[in-house]
Amino acid sequence: MSSTRRVRLLAKLLREILFPGLLLLLAWAGTGCESSSYYRQAAAGQFQILTGARSVKSLLADPQTPPELQSKLRLLLDLRAFAAKELCLPTDGHYLSYTDLKRPHAVWTVQAAPEFSIRPKSWWYPVVGSATYRGYFSEAAARRYAAELAREHFDVVVEEVDAYSTLGWFQDPALNTFLSYPEKDLARTIFHELGHQRFYIAGDTDFNEAFAVTVEKEGLRRWLLARGNTADFEKYQARQAQKKQFVDLVIAARRQLAAVYGEAAERMAAAPGSDEEKRRRKAAVLEQLRQEHAKLKEQWGGRSPYDDWFAEPLNNARLNTVATYFDLVPAFERLLAQNHGDLPRFYEAVCRLRRLSNEQRHQELLAAMKP
Repeated sequence: MSSTRRVRLLAKLLREILFPGLLLLLAWAGTGCESSSYYRQAAAGQFQILTGARSVKSLLADPQTPPELQSKLRLLLDLRAFAAKELCLPTDGHYLSYTDLKRPHAVWTVQAAPEFSIRPKSWWYPVVGSATYRGYFSEAAARRYAAELAREHFDVVVEEVDAYSTLGWFQDPALNTFLSYPEKDLARTIFHELGHQRFYIAGDTDFNEAFAVTVEKEGLRRWLLARGNTADFEKYQARQAQKKQFVDLVIAARRQLAAVYGEAAERMAAAPGSDEEKRRRKAAVLEQLRQEHAKLKEQWGGRSPYDDWFAEPLNNARLNTVATYFDLVPAFERLLAQNHGDLPRFYEAVCRLRRLSNEQRHQELLAAMKP
């Protein structure tokens, strides 16, 4: 065996076997059974994904591979190549393998916020720092933890997640949970997750997700235009216009709630401070949000892609799931425009913000929106 191959095998061993073990050691060194139990399920879930992976090359060469899967795998390779060449994203060894998890979703995330605050609860993790979600490879485990938080008077939400990035710690395989997506959605997913590989700041979830959404949107726009798919591009633009209207409604509602809770610069006039009065005002804001969505739905011809979102209980945590991904996106898009759509220059501008604190970073980014 050559020395180069030995080095590669050692790196693979460290990354794919010893790192999950390290997570367990960190958990056992933590405080209490809950922490160790959480990291055990996280390590076991990641280990399942890695050990169940088959190379895309072997699947394409295997006559037993279903034609539909082969077609998706070829599209996946095309998307990887496009991401590397046209979007300047680091594909490395990502999405060169495939894992069938035999379930519809990869993980379930729990997000929470106090009853009278729009500020999300955060958790600290090894490697990635603090984040405003807690991920589980079991839906039942996620819902048990969400119920515990609800008993502590947190607003909670459990979300299904089909794709995520390990931020370079592993060579991420494609998963059945998202490979079956329609072309546009698969492209968005690949560009989004590779965006996290390009840039990630530990402890700043909102910044990271908004950056990846911006890369995802620009990447999909370029992908559709490059393929001459004008019909899909027009549909995409229409869907983006609807999404902006939806996001604007949610962001406006969060601002109103911030005023109710006394977390905004401009508070509601003579807002009483009792919990009961806050609950009443909170309920009124959330009901108004539902009514505003109903009006939008009428404008859209009686159909809305957000019906499922509104079918769930509305609370601070659910509204935060939208803000996390989209609140900073207009600022990122303005920064991209200021760099004339040049993605390498845009990435450099984003990287320059890394040295700042979270608050300074957000302020600097929002300043880019000013004329």
